[in-house]
Amino acid sequence: MKDDKSKMLGILGGLGPMSTAYFYEMITRHTQVNCDQDHIDMVISSSATTPDRTGYILGTSSDNPAVRMSEDARRLVEFGADVIAIPCNTAHYFYSEVQNSITVPIIHIIYETVKYCKSLGAEKIGIMATDGTVISNTYQRIAEEFSIECVVPSAENQQKVMDIIYGCVKQGKPVDMNNFYSVSRELTKAGCDRIILGCTELSLIKRDHGLDSFYIDALEVLAWRSIQYCGKKPIGFEDFKDEI
Repeated sequence: MKDDKSKMLGILGGLGPMSTAYFYEMITRHTQVNCDQDHIDMVISSSATTPDRTGYILGTSSDNPAVRMSEDARRLVEFGADVIAIPCNTAHYFYSEVQNSITVPIIHIIYETVKYCKSLGAEKIGIMATDGTVISNTYQRIAEEFSIECVVPSAENQQKVMDIIYGCVKQGKPVDMNNFYSVSRELTKAGCDRIILGCTELSLIKRDHGLDSFYIDALEVLAWRSIQYCGKKPIGFEDFKDEI
């Protein structure tokens, strides 16, 4: 950000709670500071009871998450948030509806992640994400804007991704890394030069298992851009440029 004025960051979280906690930690750890007062002011809404995003997208639930998300976004603005981040990829299916309910900008995790991949010279990216994100073509549409080809897992491997997200991470259970690497191998064999961890639960796998920079963590990109939007300098992000 060129504007030196510090901004308050609103975090529309709870989607799920563990990735929200990790996002807060990431922002704090990666902001260049000399004292407490140099950190970004943040206000967090962690509405874990927000209806499941994928369930609504797939039609297995009639509870529209955008209603709760919009309510929470308005509360964040009322509390003083100048900009909002949503640490959930699937929730960006509802981006326009939530953005239209408030007067401050929402940083678009998927747009920023694809834009970052473009800055790295990526031409074909693999997407590991929820069924909701994959089926709604959220990444595919934005990748097309940047002339980047998208590859998603086969039905069998997509089920493995869902098992990792819903059966392991969201339940606090150990991740079957054999399944993770099975999906990764398929996408790599398809010619992908980067794989996007397009679900913030998968971000915890990169943290816990030391995945290298071949795997682009969308949550890291969101944290990096959020720090910049708030007028601060991000530090400690491997391979990230100051601006793109």
